[in-house]
Amino acid sequence: NGQDFINEVATIGRIHHVNVVQLIGFSVEGSKRALIYEFMPNGSLESNENLDLGVARGIEYLHQGCDMQILHFDIKPHNILLDEKFIPKVSDFGLAKLYPANNNTVPLTTARGTIGYMAPELFYKNIGGVSYKADVYSYGMLLMEMVGRRKNLNAMANHSSQLYFPSWAYDQVNEGKDIEDATEHEKKTTTKMIIVALWCIQ
Repeated sequence: NGQDFINEVATIGRIHHVNVVQLIGFSVEGSKRALIYEFMPNGSLESNENLDLGVARGIEYLHQGCDMQILHFDIKPHNILLDEKFIPKVSDFGLAKLYPANNNTVPLTTARGTIGYMAPELFYKNIGGVSYKADVYSYGMLLMEMVGRRKNLNAMANHSSQLYFPSWAYDQVNEGKDIEDATEHEKKTTTKMIIVALWCIQ
């Protein structure tokens, strides 16, 4: 809608960071709206791995590096784009909220985000206020998806225990599944990523 468009232009116009996609311009013609971003020739994070630190730096910048704090509310692989050097860039600010740097929470009356990445507090009927931790939760789910090498919502799960993605991802790593051919260093890195992801979703 029009408000999401205005939101995205206003939000991303203030952002200048190596790990956040740059808005080049925008166009409005009648009811048609378009945002023009820098070209990302390597697609989105959905098809690439090992870019977790760049994504974390981009999110940290949104929360602490701007004159206003920016809550993204839709951190997921589809919204992480890759430039020609495979540097990850946070994109899609249609759901973002800006708030003063000295505020701990931002008021919110309706849930925002994508199922599977949304923090649990966003599902409460009377949300009230939420903090940057909602984006941290989404980042944790994104990390687990990277380690688990599958979408975090699995409608084809054989067992109900596989439906809760954090448990499934932890079990995969704990049992050494999907990383049998990995070097010892890769196994340690994967374990660290799972631990960080679990910290993010607490």
